[in-house]
Amino acid sequence: MPIDPSQLTAKQRASYFAENIVLRAVLGLAGLVPYRWRIPLIGKLVSTLGPVVGFDRRIRENLALTCPELTEPEVAKLCRDVGNNAGRTIAELYAGEPFVERAKAAPIRGEGLQALEAARAAGRPVILVTGHFGNYDAARAGLIARGFSMGALYRRMANPYFNAHYVNTISSIGAPMFEQGKRGMVEMVRHLKKGGIIAIVADLHVHNGELIDFFGKPAVTSTVPAELALKYGAALIPIYGIRHDNGLDFEVVLNAEIPASDPMTMTRAICDDLESVVRQHMGQWFWIHRRWKPYLPFSTPPQNTND
Repeated sequence: MPIDPSQLTAKQRASYFAENIVLRAVLGLAGLVPYRWRIPLIGKLVSTLGPVVGFDRRIRENLALTCPELTEPEVAKLCRDVGNNAGRTIAELYAGEPFVERAKAAPIRGEGLQALEAARAAGRPVILVTGHFGNYDAARAGLIARGFSMGALYRRMANPYFNAHYVNTISSIGAPMFEQGKRGMVEMVRHLKKGGIIAIVADLHVHNGELIDFFGKPAVTSTVPAELALKYGAALIPIYGIRHDNGLDFEVVLNAEIPASDPMTMTRAICDDLESVVRQHMGQWFWIHRRWKPYLPFSTPPQNTND
């Protein structure tokens, strides 16, 4: 839900404003460091702060729920890797041209690439679905650089001050951007009707979603991408920006188009596809998310997931 600063209490406004100043200062100072050193530096910083800011606790809770077979050394390594990837992604997002140049150089492969090209040639709309994995903006920037003009759906940040320059930053990679909500949905549908391409990050907990297994546990998931694909005859194609071992470069992978059937079946296919990719690169998914909210480790899940 968008937050209007005028609707906040004085204490809330002060807290958000101070948080924004600190974040802007850190990003500004980081910008003074050459790109090849800056990205791993911010990755290391976020990884190191993980235990302090609660990231490691959240990662451990999610892994205990979904991957109890992992050993303690494996879990500890994932805590470091997930924080590192998250930090690198933030630094890349605000790096501007150096990041975009890396994305442009990323090789693109996968069965879905042919489906994307065929849809563009036929004037058919396309919905690219991805997750908080690797750096999804690398995939977006890489395709835009190759002539695939596309819009993207984004969720507004809670901090209204930070959100303003966040939107400017992601818009610089490619536009149009559609804010999650009624207005954004109307604009996105209009774009689809014209045969456009949109990108949606589909691995967040959403209200009024459906319970669909992800890593063997029910996760409340939006069926909107599948519903839009069915309603407007769009190709539904999973896409990922996978980080290379050097931590700076990427490859863009488009998996096979998800066949049209019904929203639940197609959404399960989206979740299964993402899970298969995450299992190959466990440290690149954002295990910090409360993906299985309100499910808690070592307890019986409540029956009403909308509470």
